[in-house]
Amino acid sequence: MENRVKKYYAVGIVFTAVLGTLSHFFYQWSGENPLVAFFSPVNESTWEHMKLLFFPMLICSLFLSAQLRESLPSLPGALFFGNILGTMSIPVLFYTYSGILGRTVIAVDIAIFFAAVLTAWGTAWKLKESDRVYRCRMLLYGLTFLLFALFVFFTLRVPGLPLFQA
Repeated sequence: MENRVKKYYAVGIVFTAVLGTLSHFFYQWSGENPLVAFFSPVNESTWEHMKLLFFPMLICSLFLSAQLRESLPSLPGALFFGNILGTMSIPVLFYTYSGILGRTVIAVDIAIFFAAVLTAWGTAWKLKESDRVYRCRMLLYGLTFLLFALFVFFTLRVPGLPLFQA
């Protein structure tokens, strides 16, 4: 069972990294389709770049939860917690390094995305058998849904805050 779960996680990491990277271009490739805008970045803001991790990992989380929920009941909560933590690490890391340097560096921005992917999946791995995560699973489901809804809402109504500005 452990090897099967490791394989799923390895595939999840690669899937999230590849789909997240490609989704950076989906909105443009779609001819600026409004439906695609909900799930892919529509500009270069930090908020929009958080979608690069959130949605691919959400897809994986739903798939893995369906496959392994019976043998690992804490897994859905662990995956959702990892996704939230990884997604939130993007602005934290970005604003920390760019505040220190006083500028941005594209290579560091890209590295942050991959570090966030590893943070998300690593956290989900460590918590996959956690009783505490299992007890908090409804809260984690709610927070994941809230973040999903916020991505959709703020795509339609962009606030005038720096996080949302390109």
